[in-house]
Amino acid sequence: MPTVAQKRARFAELHKGPGCFVMPNPWDVGSTIYLGSLGFKALATTSAGMAFAAGQPDSGVTLAYVLRHIGELVAATPLPINADFEAGFAATPDDLHENARLCIGMGVAGFSIEDYTGDPKAPFYGFAESVDRIRAARAAIDATGERVMLTARSETILRGHPDGLQEALRRLAAYAEAGADVLYAPGLKTPDSVAEVVRAAGALPVNVLVGAPGFTHRQLEDLGVRRISTGAGLARMAWGGFMRAAEQIAAEGRFDAFADGASTARLNELFKSHATED
Repeated sequence: MPTVAQKRARFAELHKGPGCFVMPNPWDVGSTIYLGSLGFKALATTSAGMAFAAGQPDSGVTLAYVLRHIGELVAATPLPINADFEAGFAATPDDLHENARLCIGMGVAGFSIEDYTGDPKAPFYGFAESVDRIRAARAAIDATGERVMLTARSETILRGHPDGLQEALRRLAAYAEAGADVLYAPGLKTPDSVAEVVRAAGALPVNVLVGAPGFTHRQLEDLGVRRISTGAGLARMAWGGFMRAAEQIAAEGRFDAFADGASTARLNELFKSHATED
């Protein structure tokens, strides 16, 4: 198992290129181990996937739960872990600074901070306040002297801001000046919108969230994207198979869906191998 410092150094190098890497999002220890067996170079937590596994809606878990979850995933894999740290679980930049320090202490190679408040009546932090929050996260990293990648995430496209893309571009430019290492605007749907974000980012790497039907790895690489994440997509796929099977049992008394399940032997082999490596 590499050291935390080694994981962080490797993660930073991935962002220098060349090319574009996929950073899928596991939601528990088992999915972390499995994804690590497939040759991916880094992984990221998913706030929604984590919350669903805890029986909560997205953003419905506590800071303590999130930190514990992050620590479990970091310990489960030799790969760098990027934390979906939502809005930092903090109302003020000072509190965000403290919470970012706690997140860094869990051994992450990077983390993201978004500008979505979770309040339907005022869904976005104000422009200046959002920039201050990125500065606070940057200061928390700098105070450690560690190479931790800060992803600044604007939710204005995904969460339905009336000026979606243009507001995201305005915010991302300011986040870059405030110390972000990576820029991220989830909700991009067209090659032109991806290209606009990449152009605005300049030398900074851009993360794109993929969905269905979405882009291919090659398309995003050709557009200049450096990092691809899957968000809650894999967790929702797992839930989809589970729900279809359970609903078939409840409604029809049939168990046909079990034929599509993963092999017990294969899962045992995977996790025995991981235990041996540890």
